Amino acid sequence: MTENRKIAEEVIEAVGGQENIHSIAHCATRLRIIVDDKEKINQEQIENIQKVKGAFFNSGQYQIIFGTGTVNKIYEEVSNLGLSTLSTSDQKKEAVKSGSRFQRAIRTFGDVFVPIIPVLVATGLFMGLRGLIMQEQILALLGLTPADISQNFILFTQVLTDTAFIFLPALVAWSTFRVFGGTPIIGLVLGLMLVSPSLPNAWSVAGGDVTPIYFFDFIPVVGYQASVLPAFISGILGAKLERAIRKRVPESLDLIVTPFLTLLVMIIVALLVIGPVFHAVENGLLDVVTNVLSWPFGISGILIGGLNQLIVITGVHHVFNMLEIQLLAQYQSNPYNAIVTCAVAAQGGATLAVALKTKSAKLKALSFPSAFSAFLGITEPAIFGVNLRYGKPFIMGLIGGAAGGFVASLLQLKATGMAVTVIPGTLLYLNGQLLPYILVNLIAIGSAFVLTWMFGFSDKEKKEIEQ
Repeated sequence: MTENRKIAEEVIEAVGGQENIHSIAHCATRLRIIVDDKEKINQEQIENIQKVKGAFFNSGQYQIIFGTGTVNKIYEEVSNLGLSTLSTSDQKKEAVKSGSRFQRAIRTFGDVFVPIIPVLVATGLFMGLRGLIMQEQILALLGLTPADISQNFILFTQVLTDTAFIFLPALVAWSTFRVFGGTPIIGLVLGLMLVSPSLPNAWSVAGGDVTPIYFFDFIPVVGYQASVLPAFISGILGAKLERAIRKRVPESLDLIVTPFLTLLVMIIVALLVIGPVFHAVENGLLDVVTNVLSWPFGISGILIGGLNQLIVITGVHHVFNMLEIQLLAQYQSNPYNAIVTCAVAAQGGATLAVALKTKSAKLKALSFPSAFSAFLGITEPAIFGVNLRYGKPFIMGLIGGAAGGFVASLLQLKATGMAVTVIPGTLLYLNGQLLPYILVNLIAIGSAFVLTWMFGFSDKEKKEIEQ
């Protein structure tokens, strides 16, 4: 019997046997299991299985962390044992039925915005690279000055850095239609209508160069470039309207009537009601967020850096995706990322202290790769596999995140993108902020490491916890 086959059998036994397993799927790092009875899961037995880096319940699924590559092999062995397997997306549809209404709402929110993130990450990296290339010191190495840069080159960089935000409502409406059961291409077209060149450009209106079009002499109508909430709300209502129309239209007319009525009704409602109302709400929320982030004496850095990973373990952190998207769209910078990266790095620092201090070969084998994963921006293995398991390292990581966030806030660090942190996040700070960015990460890692080493972990406490 191969090692992975043995692990697969041990996992099945520890979650209550085949009869307790409804379905199994996997993502990049975790085996995701929907079980019929949570009480039959033996958590301690799971954590003692070879190659398991942690396990927890989230989004209606029991998720066992194996890590990149390993999880594919374990999943293959599980499949060979004849268990019901699903794609991750299909299993998420089943899992969404579980949990409280609030949990389901947060999960849906994440499902809308997470697919958009990769293109915004790429856009942020383009911004960072442009910032690096346009620095006078870098140009001087090539014997150039800013005046030597051609307008065609600048135009090319603007295509790379501006497109995703100009058409952001189209991306949001497309994803919202997809999640709420509408036809994604209808959502895409609706979103494109919100940024139609025929409408006054939102940025030009904000700059005072253009005035809105007024319907009925009091409803301002503008384009919604770089806006999120109007497209999100329009996407929800549009998907529901499309489904309602489709139920009532004869199949022979569905192809023509359903998209026609959906787009006609929704663009009227979106431009005359949803847009003006929720654009105002969006601006109000953005003002609140920017005010909090600008609190003096590093207070916002302490609060966000200290609490971020606590929010992550609740699973509601996807709410902040919209916040970061809006900051980038409005200001082309993201101070939230600079603080959050300290929270992520600090958990890695705490896990690294455990790895170096423990004499347990198994815990070392778990902690070192988990710490490295955190330094790459993925904290789940570190949090669920090590830090939360022993309690104090997680708390020391929170303190380290607050310390790093405090300095990041004082230095007013601002990323050019989102969703990548710690080592990969360096690419978002190439516009003259690289050294301060490295400094705040070292402060976060060092604080968490020292506190965990001195007060947060010992093998004696480990034995007491595991008894």
